[in-house]
Amino acid sequence: MRIVVTGGAGFIGSALVRHLLTQSDHEVHVLDKLTYASTLTSLEGVSGNPRYGFTQADICDAAAVRGVFERVDPDVVVHLAAESHVDRSIDGPGAFIETNIVGTYTLLQASRAHWMNLPEPRKSVFRFHHVSTDEVFGALGDEGLFTEETPYDPRSPYSASKASSDHLVRAWWHTYGLPITVTNCSNNYGPYHFPEKLIPLMIVKALAGEPLPVYGRGENVRDWLYVEDHARAIRAVFEKAAPGSTYNVGGRAERKNIDVVKGVCEALDHLRPRSDGKPYAEQISYVTDRPGHDFRYAIDCSRLEADLGWSQTETFESGLRKTVAWFLENEGWWRPLLARSYGGERLGLKSS
Repeated sequence: MRIVVTGGAGFIGSALVRHLLTQSDHEVHVLDKLTYASTLTSLEGVSGNPRYGFTQADICDAAAVRGVFERVDPDVVVHLAAESHVDRSIDGPGAFIETNIVGTYTLLQASRAHWMNLPEPRKSVFRFHHVSTDEVFGALGDEGLFTEETPYDPRSPYSASKASSDHLVRAWWHTYGLPITVTNCSNNYGPYHFPEKLIPLMIVKALAGEPLPVYGRGENVRDWLYVEDHARAIRAVFEKAAPGSTYNVGGRAERKNIDVVKGVCEALDHLRPRSDGKPYAEQISYVTDRPGHDFRYAIDCSRLEADLGWSQTETFESGLRKTVAWFLENEGWWRPLLARSYGGERLGLKSS
C-alpha cells in the first residue's frame, strides 16, 4: 500500500516509518512541517529507500496537503503530526489549537475528498488512522485502568486539543463514512526521542553534570511504551482493524516518575560511570510541580492483544537500557538538536 505519514520526522512517526520501510513492502511518504521537534536525521537510515518520499508542509495548509494526496495517491493516512509537549501547551496553547485541531480538520477534509474518488476495492480498504494519547482520559486514582470506553476528561491544553481531534476523526466516520481507526497510547520512550521529554532529558542532563529536575516528589505515575512496540501496534491497527475501531496501546509498565529517573541513573552508572565514581542519582533535585499535573495514567491494552494479536516485545527495564545505550552511542544526533532549538530549560511555568 501507499501510506502518507504526517509527522513522520518526529519521534513516533520516524519509528513507524523506519519500521514500515524495513519490515514491510509498503511505500511511505512523509509529510512533516519540520518544527523544532522534527528532524530528517531520524530518517537517514531509510531515506535512500526507493519506497520513501518526503514533503515539507504544514497540515494546516490545505493546498499543500491536497498536493501530496494528488502526487502520492495514498491507500492509508497515518496522522501523527501534532504539538505534543504538555509543558509547552501551558506556555503557548495557541499552537496546539492550530495544529492539533485545525490541522486535523484540514487533513480529514483532504482525506475525505481523496477517499470519495477512489475506485473499488481501494475505497473499501482505505484507512485514516489517527494516533492519539491516553491523556485525553484525564487522571486515575491509585487503582483502575483506562479502557476504550473511558469517558474523556482532558486537563491540559495539550490533552484538550488531542481530545478535540479524536472527536473530529470519529465525527468524520459517523457523518461522512470516512473509514477511520484511532489509537490512544501511553507514554512512549526509545531512540530518537527529542530531549525535552522526561527520559531523554534526564539522560542529557545527567551527562552534563546538571541537576535532574523531578516535579513535586516524583509520585505521579505513567505507563511506559517502547516506541518500536508502538509502531508495530499502529501498523497492526491500520492493516487489520475494522473501520470505526478504537484501540488503546500501552506497555503494561506503570512507574512513578522518580523511579523512572532512578532507572535512568542506574543504567548510566553501569554504561557510563561518572568520573568521580559517585552515582548519578546524587544529581536528582525536586522542583515545583507542573500546573494541573495528572496523578496517574494506566492503559488496558487487552482489546488490542485479543483482537489483533499484538504484544510488547520490550519490558520497561530492557527498553530503558536500550534507550540509554542508544543516546550514549548517538550524541551526534541529539547534541545538534540541543544547540539548535532547546537548551534543556524548564517549560510550563506560565499558569496564568
